[in-house]
Amino acid sequence: MNAVFPPPTVPLEQLDATLARQGFALLDAAAVQRWLGLEAQALAALQPSWERLCPDHYLRDGGRYRKRRHSCFVVEGAQVRQVPHRVHWQPLQYNALHGGMQRWFEPIEPEVVAQPAWQRLLQQTAAAASALKGAQPWYVEAHQFRIDTTDGIGRPTPEGAHRDGMELVAVYLLARQGIKGGESRVFEADGPHGQRFTLTEPWSLLLLDDERVIHESTPIQPLVPGELGWRDTLVLTCRSGGFQGD
Repeated sequence: MNAVFPPPTVPLEQLDATLARQGFALLDAAAVQRWLGLEAQALAALQPSWERLCPDHYLRDGGRYRKRRHSCFVVEGAQVRQVPHRVHWQPLQYNALHGGMQRWFEPIEPEVVAQPAWQRLLQQTAAAASALKGAQPWYVEAHQFRIDTTDGIGRPTPEGAHRDGMELVAVYLLARQGIKGGESRVFEADGPHGQRFTLTEPWSLLLLDDERVIHESTPIQPLVPGELGWRDTLVLTCRSGGFQGD
């Protein structure tokens, strides 16, 4: 059985209130475009860069299913400043599988960062963090991910259900190609309740109050055995006070 539960999206006008009330909120692609003030073509122009991601050589399960790029920014209001390329580091408290490692990934391509759509993504994600936690500078880590079925199965969150040690986590789905699985699951960090759903629409968005909920995505498999499939996401994390590891 491969049941697909639709995401419980909310109208754009209810985004901030929903996120504050339940610790997560979802927007469909049309609402994301309105939120960003962008046409679909501007977002689509970013997507070819996902074809140029680099293998993740740090997977402790020996997998070859993840490609990624990573860059860091400071966002204060409308100002977006990229910082010198730096390590991605998480404590074991938040990532029991890959925590404690200094992981150096290839940076996001300069021509991607220079696009107005990229700037808007960072500005609006940081604005959501400010609406939730109060206006302040946000230390944003940007991760381009492609999880594929090279090994027959791909694991979007090999560490399992987790927090990231941030104030806000934004997961933008860009594409699903020839796969089943990849269900998103969000649970109360301090309670029994949770929801499960599958993001399927390109440029739909899941926002998470990382202090209140834990999250994971289930493994993916090819729809047709032996044919390569993949799931592309952009994950932006907002942290106050500095980057993890500073």
